[in-house]
Amino acid sequence: MEPKYLTIQHLKQEKNWDVSWMCMQLNISRAGYYKWINREKTPNELENEQIALWIKEYDQKFNHTLGYRRMCNYINRDKSRHYSKRRIQRIMLVLGIKSIIRKQRKSYRYSKPETTAKNVLHREFEATKPNKKWSTDVTEFKVPISNKKVYLSAILNLYDRSIVSYALSNRNDNKLVFDTYNLALKKNPDATPMFHSDRGYQYTNRVFQNKLEKQEMTQSMSRVGCYIDNGPTEGLWGIIKSEMYYILKFSNEEELVQAIREFIDYYNNGRYQERFDNLTPMEVRKAALHSNQPTQYPISANKRIQSYKAELELKKQKQIS
Repeated sequence: MEPKYLTIQHLKQEKNWDVSWMCMQLNISRAGYYKWINREKTPNELENEQIALWIKEYDQKFNHTLGYRRMCNYINRDKSRHYSKRRIQRIMLVLGIKSIIRKQRKSYRYSKPETTAKNVLHREFEATKPNKKWSTDVTEFKVPISNKKVYLSAILNLYDRSIVSYALSNRNDNKLVFDTYNLALKKNPDATPMFHSDRGYQYTNRVFQNKLEKQEMTQSMSRVGCYIDNGPTEGLWGIIKSEMYYILKFSNEEELVQAIREFIDYYNNGRYQERFDNLTPMEVRKAALHSNQPTQYPISANKRIQSYKAELELKKQKQIS
């Protein structure tokens, strides 16, 4: 019964809906509702009211992008609490608060097969330490009220999911990718990670491949049409667009570029990740760089990846036999 009372209370406060009509729709007595309103609240109810205030605060702060899992992570870490996800979810449902649904990604671009590298990464998206595996890609943002576009190229560290480097340009060309790579090396001059990308022409460019060889990096590429082969980077684009680009309004290119830069800084230094025990990517990275045995953060089971690995193992067994 309490969820119904809470719903009526919320809709009365937020939208001034008629109490008598709501009680009739929910098949409860008006007298019962007012008796519940005037009762002495329990400590648990008072705590729920405080949680509701925090939920509203974070929902506004993060532009309605937090689902109940991430909402729980932020409240628990920032407020030093240990609430369950189910409790946060229940209160969010009463408040009518939910995260924004992401848009569907665009189709994959094909390239000439003779210029590509093998898929060496094989969807092994975990890494035992920083700079062991990097993944990269380019995504586009349309500038409002114009025909211009802004392209974002980024390199992702698969150990801590931090953005190692990024570059922005109005052109999706070799220079954009080269600038991103050069900046990553400037920050990490001794890094020799496996370097994974899709089959974009910038990555099949012989000049770029020579750069990787000179740095003694192993190049890896997704297979044709298999965007999940580069899942972490695709996931990064989804985060940036669903939590920033699709929900904010921009008047010009400068505002869009500034928003991208600010979000990347937030992603690296302020976005808590449940997989990392509510630490940010840079917190995980810094801790690992100062440790002889970096903490390992296993990835949750994924049926598509498990099926893919099972097929690989079956092929190996057939080759051996």
